[in-house]
Formats: sequence, structure tokens, C-alpha cells
Amino acid sequence: MTRDQSPYVELERAAWSELAGDAPQPLSTEEVERVRGLGDELDLEEVRQVYLPMTELISMRIRLAGALYEATEAFLHAPQSRRTPFVIGIAGSVAVGKSTTARLLRELLSHSPDHPHVELVTTDGFLFPNEELERRDLLERKGFPESYDRKALLRFVIDVKSGVEVVTAPVYSHLTYDRTDELVTLKAPDIVIVEGLNVLAPARTRGDGSPGLAISDFFDFSIYVDASSKDIRRWYVERFLTLRKTAFADPASYFNRYSALTDDEAVERAGELWDRINWPNLRENIQTTRGRASLVLRKGSDHAVDWVRLRKL
Repeated sequence: MTRDQSPYVELERAAWSELAGDAPQPLSTEEVERVRGLGDELDLEEVRQVYLPMTELISMRIRLAGALYEATEAFLHAPQSRRTPFVIGIAGSVAVGKSTTARLLRELLSHSPDHPHVELVTTDGFLFPNEELERRDLLERKGFPESYDRKALLRFVIDVKSGVEVVTAPVYSHLTYDRTDELVTLKAPDIVIVEGLNVLAPARTRGDGSPGLAISDFFDFSIYVDASSKDIRRWYVERFLTLRKTAFADPASYFNRYSALTDDEAVERAGELWDRINWPNLRENIQTTRGRASLVLRKGSDHAVDWVRLRKL
């Protein structure tokens, strides 16, 4: 299959960066520092070359969705209650930088006067509580599709795309490694970003054999943050080593027991966790959804995006 016959347009970083034109850089160095995740290499130049073109593309899609909404209202001769939020899904492996991408996109999109109210929800909050995971013998499979309350997550996304005025989502604590009693409340947002490992997973088959619904059925745009599994494994181990000296050192941390490990012990333990849990999940459940994304950001070994693949319309 030639490139012209492919369902995607693939652009190297240099060509992609030109698409932002003379769009102004809306973020400061401090704002970029604030959204950058542990281990990510992100600076103003990366924002300008990679994420500004992506934001321009998404903003164009949002404007055109607004025009389609108005045309549909006119066609129906019956105004809808209000235009529903534009929903963006962001998927990718543990340690690949999808959370940084989600936070950065929220900041960039919220600088536009056309859609200033941007909310970000992570699917971690929809993980079953640890007590329930233990009851189901799934604690060692946290992050796998079956460890999430998929019905609740689907209801949340359906409510958002149904135009429900106020929607809530549960909050997860990475310190205690468990769901909390807190809720994040979304009040009539313009855009909702849903970030998580499995947000692009296909629908499950119902008990009667009929097809179900996937949360990605309600996305207006989706992004998959990609990299080689070898690089992601290295980033995961490096992040583990840093956390051992920072977040894990907190006595309240679920992983406080790892703070006393030596460097060699920490490398061994992180590698074992990756090989036993995170790599199988990536291989079986996450990586397989890459082709369902509207746009793929492919990172090189230095964490910088090398090329972008966009699905044709």
C-alpha cells in the first residue's frame, strides 16, 4: 500500500511544525513546567513545533463542529437544549507521557476565547477501589480493562455527550494508590478531555451476544501517544527510581516500602513490575487500540515527538 492509499497522513516533525504558521505561543516557561510530568522532556520549542499545530487542528475541528451543530438545528426546525461538549480522548502506555499531553492540551485549548472552559478527567478515578479489586483478585491487574468500572465510565461519557449540565467523576489518589471519596464536578464545559490507558478500547460484546458501546464512540477526536516499548520500559524504570526518592518517601504513600531499596534493587523491582504487569497490558490491550485514534504522536528515545500520523477524513 502506498502512502496515497493509506487511511492516514503521516508527517515528519519538521513538516508538521510548519502547520502552526505564525500562531502565537500562548504559554510561558512556568506554565510548561507546571504541566510537564516526571521524566518528560518538554520545553517551549516542543510546544511550538508539535503541540501548537495539534491545537490549531483541534480548534478548527471544534469550529466546524459548531457550524454543523447550527446547520443541524436549522434542519430539524427544533433547537437542541445546548451544544454538547467537544470530547477528546487521549490514550497510551504507562510512562509514555499521555498525562503531560492531556494537561498541556488543556492549557493550550483554554487560551482560546472560543472555548475557554476546558475540563480534564482521568480514567484512574473509575478504577474499582482496592477493596473491590482484592475481592475480585484483580489488584495485580490494576490498569487492565477489567479493573475499571466500565459501566460508570461509559455513563459518564454518555452524560457529557447528552448535554447534562452538571456531571461528576470520581478522583484517584496516586499517593494512596486508591480511589478517594472526592468528586470532580464539570459544569457545562466547552471541551472535555478524557485521558487513560484504555480509552480507545473497542466495545465489549453483551451477554446476549449483541455489540455494546465503547466510550470512544462518543469522542469527537482522539490521540494516541506512542513510542517503542523498549523506550517506554526505560522511562518507566527511570521514573520509578525518581519516585523512590520523592513520592514513595512519603510515609502515607502506598509504595513507601520501595523507598528503602538500593539503586540495583529498585531497577530490578521496576523491571519486574513492567515485565509482569505493564508490558502485557500494553501489548494486549493498549497498543492494539492505536489504529483507532484520530491522531498518533510518535516519540523518539529522547521523549520528543518525531512524527505525527493523522487519520484522513
